[in-house]
Order: sequence, then structure tokens, then C-alpha cells
Amino acid sequence: MSLPRPALLGAALLALSLAAGSTSASTAGAVAGSVDATSGRPAPGARAVEGWPVATPSRLGLRKKAIERGAAEARRLDSTCFAVLRKGKLVGEWNWRLPREEPREVFSITKSVTSTLVGIAVRDGDLRLDDPVSTYVPQWRGTASESVTVRNLLSNDSGRFWSFKTDYSELLAARSRTKYAVSLPQQYAPGSAWAYNNAAIQVLEPVLEKATGMPVARFARERLFEPLGMTRSSFITDRADDAAVFYGLRTTCLDIARLGRLYLDGGKVRGKAGGKRILDAAYVRHAVGRSSTVHNAAYGYLWWLNRPGALRGATDPVDAQGQPLNPVTGQLAPSAPVNVFAALGFGGQVLLVDPSTRTMVVRLGLPAQPGEEAYGFTNAARVLTRALR
Repeated sequence: MSLPRPALLGAALLALSLAAGSTSASTAGAVAGSVDATSGRPAPGARAVEGWPVATPSRLGLRKKAIERGAAEARRLDSTCFAVLRKGKLVGEWNWRLPREEPREVFSITKSVTSTLVGIAVRDGDLRLDDPVSTYVPQWRGTASESVTVRNLLSNDSGRFWSFKTDYSELLAARSRTKYAVSLPQQYAPGSAWAYNNAAIQVLEPVLEKATGMPVARFARERLFEPLGMTRSSFITDRADDAAVFYGLRTTCLDIARLGRLYLDGGKVRGKAGGKRILDAAYVRHAVGRSSTVHNAAYGYLWWLNRPGALRGATDPVDAQGQPLNPVTGQLAPSAPVNVFAALGFGGQVLLVDPSTRTMVVRLGLPAQPGEEAYGFTNAARVLTRALR
């Protein structure tokens, strides 16, 4: 749902850096090919787990002790799963309290899935990023929101109304979250201000439904989850049967890693004939390879980036024009490569992807203590950097 301030988001990079660390820590888990985290028995099949080939860390140039330290930290923070993958192979996997195959809510990681669905619709020719949202949402025609584009919704600079009450109380309580989101007024001119706006993102639900001609949950299943083999992933819906596209995904560590691999493969789904493209390469570059807005260097198309520049968080105080009262300039994880990107969610949910080394760190669960909600971007990035030889 929401994310902490940018200064705290570096938690996922810890996971990546720990993989290069020194001493090992005891934890109930498994470096690939070792033991299953829930049963303590050898991992199912010596060659693959849920379709992921397994390999030892040393074979792929990673430090085993550092990965184990990352897993120990994940367990301390009440994670339910933790996994490290590199070059399409599973290097380490741990599960606590829940079996690996049981889906769980991943909150705003959902946003990056929604971005992917938009990219598929663009590839299909069903919509364009510069289409006015009012093309698909007739209620906005003739209003101050008429010129808001699909790209604005993806970049979070739509200028749509935001307040803590509307985004974290009324939106969640609404019978139809889509209807509620569409009904909010325009607050700023499109493109003039950035806000981590759940309600604005929910408007992508009717955009996708109108453009593709099918409910979002079905479109996601047929066009994304099934092709990628994300068999344990699905969207929740509200009382009006609208998919919650800003937070409503249920998935697993190994399922969501397939989304990361899609982006590592430039928008192609792996297959015998070299893979089938479902995202244009240009869309992938714009979604995760560059900042989508001048207002937040750390944001692509509903993905978080590690680009340096002006940084914004979920609930930064702003002035009457929507500009931050306390501007921050920097980088989410200065020790990590600038091209690292991540899907992040409330409670430290993270899918962190390093395209340079084709390494991914996944952590799902809830923080163990107040103040540790930011276990996400920085922690995973730290595991990444420490694990790399």
C-alpha cells in the first residue's frame, strides 16, 4: 500500500550486500540444494524448485555466508519467505510459518504488476501511454482531469487529489474502490506535482478493463500470470468485484521472482524458441531504466529506482502547489548500482532486481518491530552487494 520515506527505503539493499558478508548465521532455511525451510528435508528435487533450476552460490559467484546472513536478518524481521536468484537459477530459499506455495498479500508490489499489465496492453495496441485517461473514464471529460494521461498515472504525477484520509481510509473502505477513486477531484495540474497516490493508480483498473475488454483479474491471469508460470498469483477484488490494482496481489516469493525475470529478459517470456515478447523493450527501458518524472528520480512506471536526484516519499509534507516542504536530493541506496530497480510494498515486501549481474532478492512478510517497516529496498540491496564476489 504505502511506502516509507526514501531515506528508509534502502533496506532491501542490505539483503544483497549481506550475501557478500563474512560470518554465517543459524536460520531454518535452505541454500539451494540444501534443506527445505519448512520440512528440514532435502529440497524437493535436487535440480529444480517450482520450475527454478537450483545452483550453489559459489557456482554463480555469490558468497554463501552472506546469503545466509541475509536470511537470518529476514527471519529476525518476521519474514515469511526470502530468496536469492541469479542468472535464472535459485541460489537460496527460506520459508517461515507458511509453506512456499501459499500465496500471501504483497501490498504495493502490486503496482509493478499493474504497470506490467499496462505495458502488455500497449504492446497489444489496446492503449497508448499518452492517451488521455478520459478516453476510458468518461466521467473526467469536460473536467480539470480531462488532460491527465495514462503516463501520468504510471508516473504518479497526475495531480489527482491526495490526502492521508482519502488514500488510507476512505479508499480502502469504499464498496467500489474504482468508483471512489474516479470521483475524487483534480488537485494540481497534470505533471506539476508528485504524490504516492493509491487512488490515482486505482483508476488504471477501469482504463485497463475498457482498453482490453476484460476484467483486470482475468487479463492478468491470461496475459501475465499463465505465460510466466505464476500459478500461485491472483488479484483480490472489492465488493463491487473490481480488482485492487494498487495493492491487491497475492503471490509467493518464487512466483513474484518470475516478474523480475521478465524485466531482466527485456519483456520476453522464456521459451524453447527464444521466448515470446509480451512487453516492448522500450516499455521496459522506460518503466525500470529511467526516472519517469522530474519530481522523483527514484520512480519509474510504478517501479522504484536507484537513480540519483530529487527523492520523494509516500507521505512527505507539501506546500499549496504540491512541492515538498523539505526537499531531499540523493539516492535510495548509494552503495548499490544505479540501475537496480525494485517492486516494493508496505511491511518491507521487496522484489529487488540488479540487471547488471542478473541477480534478484525477494523478501515477503511483516516487520518484527515498530520502526523496521522499511525493510525493503536498502536491506535487499545490501544483501545484493555483499553477496557478489
